[in-house]
Amino acid sequence: MLRRSFSALLAIGLLGLPDATAQRQPTIAAAANLNFALTEIARQFARDRGARVELVFGASGTLTRQIRDGAPFEMFLAADEEFPRQLTEAGLTRDAGAVYAIGRLALFAPTGSPLMVDDRLDGLSRLLRGGGVTHFAIANPDVAPYGRAAEATLRKHGLWDAIRPRLVLGDSIAQAAQFVTTGNAVGGLIAYSLLKEPALAGAGKYALIPQTDHPLLRQRMVLLKNATPVVEQFYSYMQGSAARAVLLKSGYEVPR
Repeated sequence: MLRRSFSALLAIGLLGLPDATAQRQPTIAAAANLNFALTEIARQFARDRGARVELVFGASGTLTRQIRDGAPFEMFLAADEEFPRQLTEAGLTRDAGAVYAIGRLALFAPTGSPLMVDDRLDGLSRLLRGGGVTHFAIANPDVAPYGRAAEATLRKHGLWDAIRPRLVLGDSIAQAAQFVTTGNAVGGLIAYSLLKEPALAGAGKYALIPQTDHPLLRQRMVLLKNATPVVEQFYSYMQGSAARAVLLKSGYEVPR
């Protein structure tokens, strides 16, 4: 049941469509770590403001490339600050945007895994030395900021070179989480926000990675040049108390 429900959620690319005949709703691109939190925020926005938006989730780097190629997104919520900065420098955004959340990375091992989780990665180091790490999941560092944070963490603890041949790379942090939760890896470094989803409760054990182990995951959002009034409202809504409460509940820190 866990595998089916989580995989189904990850497979959703467009959310918020009431029916096929409805007027096209404005589309927002969002980093995959927001899969659950932003879906809830969008639902609350629809109730509070009477307007709906479509959400497309993916790796921040992949979405950035799609925006550069002309994808009809009106807003972009990234998992870092670098990808929005690239779009701003390219003249594709209204302005530099705003940091809406600070994400956390977690070491996760599914139930039954031989990996003992701890924030110093000592259990991972022991299992790796003993040959017990068959596959270990992270997001692709080339396109996913959480993947870059995972690489930085593994490098800091001196594990990168030894574990690299055993890595399975998700196209996004959500896919990396899927690799772990479906038993295709002994563990992984994934977004804490995905582990806060009730469907994953009791699916394994995790330890939060100290923020000093990797570049801070400051997540920035930007309005794109073609943003319509509904998306402008959603941008403001993301900075309000209702959205901030969801983000806090989902394991993020929020700017003061």
